[in-house]
Amino acid sequence: MVKVITYGTYDLLHYGHIRLLERAKKLGDYLIVGVTADDFDKTRGKINVQQSLMERIEAVRATGLADEIIVEEYEGQKIDDIRRYDIDIFTVGSDWKGKFDYLNEYCKVVYLDRTEGVSSSDIRSEQRKIRLGIIGDSPVAAKYVRESQFVNGIEVTSICTSSPKLFGDTHLVTDDYKQMLNEVDAVYVVSPPKQHYQDIKTALEYKKHILCESPITVSKSECTELFSLAKKNGCILIDAIKTAYATAFARLILLAKEGKIGDIYSVDAVCTSLRPMTEDSWNSICGWGPTAMLPIFDILGTEYRSKNISSLIDKNGNDQFTKVDFSYDHAVASLKVGKGVKSEGELIISGTKGYIYVPAPWWKTDYFEIRYEDSTQNKRYFYQLDGEGIRYELVAFVKAINSKKDLSNIRQSVSETVCEVVEDFYGRKEMMLL
Repeated sequence: MVKVITYGTYDLLHYGHIRLLERAKKLGDYLIVGVTADDFDKTRGKINVQQSLMERIEAVRATGLADEIIVEEYEGQKIDDIRRYDIDIFTVGSDWKGKFDYLNEYCKVVYLDRTEGVSSSDIRSEQRKIRLGIIGDSPVAAKYVRESQFVNGIEVTSICTSSPKLFGDTHLVTDDYKQMLNEVDAVYVVSPPKQHYQDIKTALEYKKHILCESPITVSKSECTELFSLAKKNGCILIDAIKTAYATAFARLILLAKEGKIGDIYSVDAVCTSLRPMTEDSWNSICGWGPTAMLPIFDILGTEYRSKNISSLIDKNGNDQFTKVDFSYDHAVASLKVGKGVKSEGELIISGTKGYIYVPAPWWKTDYFEIRYEDSTQNKRYFYQLDGEGIRYELVAFVKAINSKKDLSNIRQSVSETVCEVVEDFYGRKEMMLL
């Protein structure tokens, strides 16, 4: 029996895919199809995959051409698979010609001509692009303009700002927010936090989708109101904390919840940076607080029993440094955030069997460790991270808009509780000034 193996992403399965699988099938008696995992696709720069791994596997299975389907998860797996399954022929499209010649040492390599004029990339790019407007003067906005260029299906078409120099020489800048809303499909809000409520509400009244730099508002009730308005108007409202979309962060949260370090009794997160602040800029609790609260609320939940806030406030009313301690029924947590104080920006999750250690800067991590009392059992995890997670966040935003489903990695309850903590900070509730 002649065994054949081929690999692909098979996103938005089309005639070209099917034609290639048909020809691969004819090369032998038994066809194994490797479907690439989401994480592996990211390491190869494919972040615009529209369908989940299971959807893509089911699409390949539905063709009836694959005798066996496997998942490709790591670099070098092709050699392992060829040996494991005793493969006679490896085949792939001719656009990869020469790339896999090294496999001739293990089996015969055949490059098949691809069907001209059709590809998943073309299908994705032909879909009408979402016109994204940006409102705000934060340097973070410039990152979103840059990262949007890596994401199919979205294009920045307008920027409402009073600081055009942040964006270089561009014709996209305007100072008329309502005019911009008439010309876009969605808005990334990165205006000062106290302005978020009005900016988001106005955009939702124009029935525009919203991606908002966290916190969504400085009031829990206003946050809840905006989510309700978004649902009523058929709009997507997503909290923009880019860390939530980093693969490493998502994996460490899952491992923690799966009990890899036992019962969790403590979560400690530190986020600091030395940046000059003006009176209307993002202070520590707004600039870093939502990121630091994310692992706490993801792991321990939002139903904390009590909290204590300690802050160092400057003459302009900005907090240079803030520490928040949370108490739960069976755990504690703390966060330290600062723009006027520098500390080691690490994340530590402590359990009864071991702990998860994420080195600085943990909010942009591509690596973390699980450590045990017996250090020989320690394990390290590495994952690809491109664009600080921003491009993955934009991909999720595009998918949510196109599918009309909330695909945010941040639960509404987390967004609301972040706003609650910020509200208590401004209301000086449960707070001590240093």
